[in-house]
Amino acid sequence: MTAPKLLNRLTFRQLQVFRAVYERQSYSRAAETLGLTQPAVSAQIRQLEQALGQPLFKYAGRTLHVLPAADALASSAHSIFEQVSRLQMSLSDLAGTISGELNLAAVSTAQYVVPHLLARFRACYPNVQIRLRVCNRAQALTRLAEQRDDLVIMARVPEDDDLVFMPILDNEMIPVVWPGHPLLATGRPSLEDLARHYVLMREPGSGVRGALEDHAAAEDVNLAHIIEMGTNEAVKQGVMAQLGVAVLPRLAVRLELEAGLLERLDLPGFPLRHSWCTVYHRERFPTPVTELFLRFVRDHLDELHEHFAAEPSPLPSHGVACLPDTVRP
Repeated sequence: MTAPKLLNRLTFRQLQVFRAVYERQSYSRAAETLGLTQPAVSAQIRQLEQALGQPLFKYAGRTLHVLPAADALASSAHSIFEQVSRLQMSLSDLAGTISGELNLAAVSTAQYVVPHLLARFRACYPNVQIRLRVCNRAQALTRLAEQRDDLVIMARVPEDDDLVFMPILDNEMIPVVWPGHPLLATGRPSLEDLARHYVLMREPGSGVRGALEDHAAAEDVNLAHIIEMGTNEAVKQGVMAQLGVAVLPRLAVRLELEAGLLERLDLPGFPLRHSWCTVYHRERFPTPVTELFLRFVRDHLDELHEHFAAEPSPLPSHGVACLPDTVRP
């Protein structure tokens, strides 16, 4: 088939449907993502296969297998959508408005930082549509490997030459107990002393849990008494309820520390420090909106560091009402 004939038979809608099937590895999940029925997705893929003259996918039982032609098309489709996105950005820039989408995934500890960045970014670029998914470290690594997001924000970035990352802020993890806890009256408490108590922890796969377990292993301390809880908020509430002790991000508990609801325990080797970073896979070229966000973060790092190093206080107003244009008075 000659190039002109192929160009005449391909449509962007077919490529959109193909990309969804290729990324989700499922017709039904692609249909759910696109808001289509599964027969409509199947019809688009059949038309695309007819245009290409080659099959793209094959079902064996309930498993969808990706064929070589699909891998080749995925690479080309990615470049096509990148070029369209850049064209959209260029046209928006000419019109004086920047628009597009920014899809982020952030580990749960970063949820105390990322909204501050997004608020400032949206104040400057109100037409950018933002989606933020909060997950644990294991889920973030899966999403990163599958290149499901424009950026992943996480600490303890894997050593991988295919990953591009930028540190944005230190994640300091500190031991916390309730006011009046016996360890506060101990002269020089140690991690081993902490481990004799019930230690409240997130689920396996959590970054804070992994950091604490690594530190305990390096110190040859056995964390024998663990109570597992599903969120950092649950861990924090558990400590305040005197259910146990914990190690938590300083930014997650700074309001409670300020209010005297929790106490920081001074232990050797703490705080544990890992930098939150923006991360993306080298093969996933940043969209123009992603590049804009990364540049914005770099330009505001000093402001971010200054705010989170100080005592808790409101950020200065950015002068933008958090109302869509359609409902503003």
